[in-house]
Amino acid sequence: MHYTGAVRFALASAVILAIGGPAMAFELTSSAFANGAPIPVRHTCDDANLSPALAWTAPPSGTKRLALVCEDPDAPAGTWAHWVVYDLPAGTRMLSEGVPPQKTLAGGGRQGTNDFKKIGWGGPCPPPGAAHRYYFKLFALDAETGLDPGATRAQVLRAIEGHTLGTAELMGTYRRAR
Repeated sequence: MHYTGAVRFALASAVILAIGGPAMAFELTSSAFANGAPIPVRHTCDDANLSPALAWTAPPSGTKRLALVCEDPDAPAGTWAHWVVYDLPAGTRMLSEGVPPQKTLAGGGRQGTNDFKKIGWGGPCPPPGAAHRYYFKLFALDAETGLDPGATRAQVLRAIEGHTLGTAELMGTYRRAR
């Protein structure tokens, strides 16, 4: 049979609807800064050093847990972990500003050890000069990590290998003038 373009589109649309529709984008945002924009000083070592508020859309179907890593690939010593959060319940849709530096989060989930050797958020604190990029990466997982609180970025990334259903990313910048 020969179908016209309009008929082929209608058939393809029907097939997509029959199998549950196209996957929706999994997005990560912050009320503190836009993607690619500077991170406000209140979230850095130059001020209150509060973790920024983050929010995200529904993760992919089958998600059981979420993990978040914030890292600076421009650090002089190599990629530097600023925040490690994992085993967040799949229904979680946000982290408020100023998440306390404790190993276990009230709503579920665990915080790991950042490269400052502390639990929780360690805000941007680059040497003076060019702006650094800070990538917040949210992973939708099909299982718990099985890690105790206080795990490092490397431990979390190893634990989620082969269990990631989707990722969402947000990047902010920070530059210290002096």
